[in-house]
Amino acid sequence: MRTSNPALMSDPFIRERVGSPAEAMTVSGTVQKTLILLLCVVATSVFTWAQFFKTGKVEAVVPWMWGGIIGGLIASIVTIFKKEWAPITAPIYALLEGLFIGGISAVFEASYPGIVIQAAACTFGTLAAMLFVYQSGWIEVTNRFRLGVVAATGGIAIAYFITIILGFFGVPVPFIHGSGMLGIGFSLFVVAIAALNLVLDFDLIERGAKAGVPKYMEWYGAFALMVTLVWLYIEILRLLSKIRERR
Repeated sequence: MRTSNPALMSDPFIRERVGSPAEAMTVSGTVQKTLILLLCVVATSVFTWAQFFKTGKVEAVVPWMWGGIIGGLIASIVTIFKKEWAPITAPIYALLEGLFIGGISAVFEASYPGIVIQAAACTFGTLAAMLFVYQSGWIEVTNRFRLGVVAATGGIAIAYFITIILGFFGVPVPFIHGSGMLGIGFSLFVVAIAALNLVLDFDLIERGAKAGVPKYMEWYGAFALMVTLVWLYIEILRLLSKIRERR
């Protein structure tokens, strides 16, 4: 069983088990840890948000954003390979990602007033909807379903990588970054795939709890959900900005 979320690759939950139920991972414990990580994200995002609106200059938050991106990447890699460190590295990841999210959100808000509230509402609305769909059994998490989501996510990653390389040579890719129908359609597709990743995450966390893996995996599960939620929020922000540009 696999997922396109790198934090949940190769069934990390299923490989480890503990003998005592009191020392095992639970779904409710993972939810609590997720809320803590969300608070960490909000705390640091408020800081970079304030820095931008205090100066009105993107340059004021660029160092914080880059620090958040690079630091968050390092923290995520460490968490993936050292899952037992998740109680420490997961909050660090969330704090660092908050620096980036706060800065990029402020930049978008300055150009499109009200867009951040809309993006946040859509993100949590999608989270609630996908959780309801998963618990209702409307989507069956089969191997074919997992393979399809993994393939689509991999394709998106490759597309973004190519656009970054082309950007170094000044070659634009309007069907991805443009506000035309193709650009909006691409963003809708990416948002849909990010939402489906949530279903895979829910499935693996539930299986991990049933398998009785160690308690620290609650932090790891919360971290995995945060990876997907951050991606989903950024993609929704991009989608809404493209729609605004067409008005």
